Amino acid sequence: MKEIRTRIAPAPTGYFHLGVARTALFNFLFARKNKGKFILRIDDTDKERSKKEYEIDILKSLAWLGLFWDEGPILKSAENNFLTQKHLNFGKEYVGDFGPYRQSERIEIYKKYLQKLIDKDLAYFCFCKKEDLEAQKQAMIAAGQVPKYPGICRNIPKQEAFRRAEKEPFVIRLKVPSKKIRFVDLLRGKIEFDLDLIGDFVISKGFDEPLYNFTTVVDDYEMRISHIIRGEDHISNTPKQIILQEALEFPRPKYLHLPLILGEDKSKLSKRHGAISIRELKELGYLPEAIVNYLALLGWWPKEDVEIFSLKELIELFDISQLQKHPAIFTFKKLDWLNRVYIRRLSVEKLASLCQKYLGEDVDFDYLKKVVSLFQERLSKISEIKDLASYFFEEPEYPKELLLWKDQDFSQAKEILKEIKEVFLKKELSEFNKEKILENLKPLAEKYGNGPVFWPLRVALSGKEASPPPQEIAEILGKEETIRRIEKAIEKI
Repeated sequence: MKEIRTRIAPAPTGYFHLGVARTALFNFLFARKNKGKFILRIDDTDKERSKKEYEIDILKSLAWLGLFWDEGPILKSAENNFLTQKHLNFGKEYVGDFGPYRQSERIEIYKKYLQKLIDKDLAYFCFCKKEDLEAQKQAMIAAGQVPKYPGICRNIPKQEAFRRAEKEPFVIRLKVPSKKIRFVDLLRGKIEFDLDLIGDFVISKGFDEPLYNFTTVVDDYEMRISHIIRGEDHISNTPKQIILQEALEFPRPKYLHLPLILGEDKSKLSKRHGAISIRELKELGYLPEAIVNYLALLGWWPKEDVEIFSLKELIELFDISQLQKHPAIFTFKKLDWLNRVYIRRLSVEKLASLCQKYLGEDVDFDYLKKVVSLFQERLSKISEIKDLASYFFEEPEYPKELLLWKDQDFSQAKEILKEIKEVFLKKELSEFNKEKILENLKPLAEKYGNGPVFWPLRVALSGKEASPPPQEIAEILGKEETIRRIEKAIEKI
């Protein structure tokens, strides 16, 4: 059996997008499940929009998600601290035998194949001006015709074309035959395209600026790609790529086009739906395990009715025949639920280390562990710790009215807070833990009721309506700070 080789070829024109991450995941899972290779190729031929920072973000994001590539660019060790040794830079630019893996560094390879098409009279120079082509396009549309290139330069003699190319700007067009192209999509079945509707399309601007459909075909052949798994927005590119494969006598890889990811409003996932780059999700405090788990469920469903999978389990369970044909709907509600599951599985030490980013690197780590342990069950994303636990690191601000329980008045609240303070000052409460605190406040709770006692105490310590139980807050704050905050509350009143 031929080795299965899949690839992901993102353009470094923006931060690594959630939709591209899902495509990468399915390519990765299919390759791993079949003992094949997963290749990362950087499509950086757009000179104006491609940036090195975006390429680094692509590599870092894939590595953070655990989707390590077998072949592709290597990050310099100074740019990351979590890649395996295989992916670190030890005097190399790439890992793999079919590089370079950046398209901007493959121009000489593309020139070779462009020349081959020209020599075989399967492609030609086109000297038509943009404004003339646009006028012809509008005329075709007005006449009810399919807008396509009318073939003006198709039959210019080669010698004349080469002579003009020395002086005039030109593009290279493929001679598209008049026939139908049929291919089998592994998800959608048989698909047919009429090439008469496409016309001779541009494959390169001169010899130095090859375009997407051409470079993709050349690279997939040179890198021995066996399966192309990508979004359904690429279906219209497939007949163009197949006709190029036939012209260059390349074998045809197998295709699978994934359904789109939509927002809850059923529109294509975009910036208006919130954080959609992996970078943004990481900043918000989503865990890589939760993101990978969620991405897998956006278009794939296992036979077993289970929703929680590690990456290792996904590799074992993944079956390409279980991919869905209908669009997947992205919701933060489901992602938040999964993230809560994975946060609860973290050790307190790991959770505390993740929370340091939001609460400060200089916070005492033992103190931090006590704080985050109170919120582990409540966090949907790590970033929420900043608002939830702020009062453990700075004195809370709140209106004095918040200290009142229901119809309680200020004099009653003030008297109860004074009595709580006296309880905390007792020698018997030298062991200041939540059990002892609760035990010593019990007589007050029986006298006034739980609400009138514990509500003003909660607000005095946290400044919030909702928080962990006040005895747990007090234990972490310590006796001295707890009494000081109670005194502040009394002063407010």
